[in-house]
Amino acid sequence: MNDVKKLSTLWSALLLGLLAVFSGVLHAQTAHETVEEVTASLFADLNANRDLYRQQPQAFYDAMDRLIGSYVDVEGISRSVMTVRYSRGATPAQMQRFQENFKRGLMQFYGNALLEYDNRGVRILPSATAESAERAEVRMEVAGTDGVVHPVSYTMIKIGNEWKLRNVIIEGVNLGKLFRDQFADAMQRNRNNLDAVIDGWIDSVSRARKAEAAK
Repeated sequence: MNDVKKLSTLWSALLLGLLAVFSGVLHAQTAHETVEEVTASLFADLNANRDLYRQQPQAFYDAMDRLIGSYVDVEGISRSVMTVRYSRGATPAQMQRFQENFKRGLMQFYGNALLEYDNRGVRILPSATAESAERAEVRMEVAGTDGVVHPVSYTMIKIGNEWKLRNVIIEGVNLGKLFRDQFADAMQRNRNNLDAVIDGWIDSVSRARKAEAAK
């Protein structure tokens, strides 16, 4: 009886292992497939709730975090924005706070840009080159009601078995570079007080957004 029990346990363990591996294979996606899936859900939600979101932008930021938050390499982007110059002197607690504030700022910046577009459709463009195993660029076009096409480009990197967003370029505005410049400027204005820059990051992003809109 014990042998039968052991054999049953062994088969159960093997079956669970195979199911886990098979599930991983089924969910493995290319960078383009990941962007297509996430973009479809994001724009479907935006188009269905645009009037509400324009009156209550925070509701859209929250929806974005729910729909695309897990696909953003927040840690990687945050370190890139802070740069080695400042991140090497930051404590783990400071890095965690900045990651949280950075994610909120990113959702607001990107969310406000999307709310401005009365989009009539989103088209994911075919890749000009074959995807590498670790990094890919995914380009898309957002067509407005005025006939203007707004180009958006995502830089995707593979972490584990998942593709995650590392950078966004909206109509030629490189958000990664914009945020790095904004962080360096904030450090200078705050006399290298890292805590002050982290705590005031949302306001810094808001100023950057207004500055870009005024150009």
